[in-house]
Amino acid sequence: MRQIKFLATFALLLVLLTAATKDKTTTIFMIGDSTMANKDITEGKQERGWGMALQCYFDDNIVIDNHAVNGRSSLSFINEGRWDAVLQKMRPGDYVIIQFGHNDEKKPADRHTDPGSTFDYNLAKFVRETRERGGIPVLMNAVVRRNFQKVAPQNEDDEALRNTTYQPSAAEEIDSLVDTHGLYIVAPRDVAERMNVHFVDANRITHNLEQGLGVEESKKLHMWFLPGEEPSVPQGRQDNTHYRVHGAQVVAHLLADALCEEIPLLAKYRTDADITVDEKGRGDYLDLTSALASVEPNKEVTIQLLGGEWERPQLPKKSKVHFVLRQGARWK
Repeated sequence: MRQIKFLATFALLLVLLTAATKDKTTTIFMIGDSTMANKDITEGKQERGWGMALQCYFDDNIVIDNHAVNGRSSLSFINEGRWDAVLQKMRPGDYVIIQFGHNDEKKPADRHTDPGSTFDYNLAKFVRETRERGGIPVLMNAVVRRNFQKVAPQNEDDEALRNTTYQPSAAEEIDSLVDTHGLYIVAPRDVAERMNVHFVDANRITHNLEQGLGVEESKKLHMWFLPGEEPSVPQGRQDNTHYRVHGAQVVAHLLADALCEEIPLLAKYRTDADITVDEKGRGDYLDLTSALASVEPNKEVTIQLLGGEWERPQLPKKSKVHFVLRQGARWK
């Protein structure tokens, strides 16, 4: 009888050990607003969240699970049950990147929080409940808006910017980027210090990026298009909050570096490619043909493919294009 019990116990341990080692990936959950969120890419839409692009910068040992949603504040994210959905999926050792602020500062009661009180309380709740499940919280403050005006435009709702078209403005833009977030970028740092949490100053990083690019070049990060410039928005757009493909890639690259600096353990999973192709819109291009067309002749380039089946292109023998297949991608 003892032998039977021993064998049964051994078999159970073997099953548990196999289940525990079968999936060695670590998940980075992301919770936040439209600057981070996954986007609709149908009909050639160009808007992207930086969290959508983050998978490009970590290898297959890291899985990015982006739960950020357009228009959400820390309050509405909790009240809509979105935080509970993340908690149900979380495993010990997983990470949670927490980035709110853009919508917490809005007036509607279903979204508004105050820095120093309700905003801090919600951030602390995310941190505490992540730790209770063995996860590792990472606080970030909000990325900057591209505001080079002395007096920031009063956007009651950043989401409404998608419904605007290009309109020549008489408002003078100055050379210095002007903050629009106030204490909402201070609160995450304060909570991180009080609770001894990993903190990435995404506001400072993106401020330096946009300030360094200047008034005109910084437009190329955002959904800022002249009429006729971009087919998906034929009448143009002046959206200084949301990123286009290029902007999301640049910001994701910078914040991936900052994450690895803050959490050195993640650095061994950090990866880079010159171009990423992904049918889901996480990369620079949706198709391989467009990616190859962008490559300069005789230039050494690494192209990574994320998932899917791909027709292997016929390249010249002396081609310096190299391919990396990731996330189950394979040649047909």
